[in-house]
Amino acid sequence: MKKLMAHGENVNSIEVEAPKLFDRMARRFNVDYAFYKTGPDKYLLFFKAGQADAITACFERYSRRLLEQSKSSRIPIREQLKKAAEQLVKEPPKTQERTKEVVREER
Repeated sequence: MKKLMAHGENVNSIEVEAPKLFDRMARRFNVDYAFYKTGPDKYLLFFKAGQADAITACFERYSRRLLEQSKSSRIPIREQLKKAAEQLVKEPPKTQERTKEVVREER
């Protein structure tokens, strides 16, 4: 997608999920950019076409950082299963009481 920014240059766009993290990376590379919110937790990033090299390096570091964050926040499935098994052992088994209702005879 190409549009014009305030300075009259062509711009390109990329979809971004974590704008604060991208903002930190973009400051290191001195990239001129703008965000446009397209939905909940979805942003469209516009940048000048002349800065394609800087934005490529910046986006590469941004995506690497996102992947590192997602890997560190995941709990392995085996650990999740162990925790679930421990919780089942701690909880007493559920038993249902069966009772019959008393029916009154009509007079």
